[in-house]
Amino acid sequence: MSAHCRLTGAEPGFGHRISHSHRRTPRRFDPNIQHKRYWLPSEGRTVRLTLSARAIRTLDRIGIEAAVARIRARGGRV
Repeated sequence: MSAHCRLTGAEPGFGHRISHSHRRTPRRFDPNIQHKRYWLPSEGRTVRLTLSARAIRTLDRIGIEAAVARIRARGGRV
């Protein structure tokens, strides 16, 4: 589960590479996953999250406390 966002649930998509001769071979579309550390003031500690680039922007908008609440609501550990 390395290419999986803990906030949005983004995961790899699958498709085909199509060559010039139109032969199709399997490929993977990975999301832009980053590892970020955030200070969680309510618990007095830092948390390390695996997030997509889109989720980082979402977290900046809603705040770390709301993001952690969403991750826990999805059944994830923080």
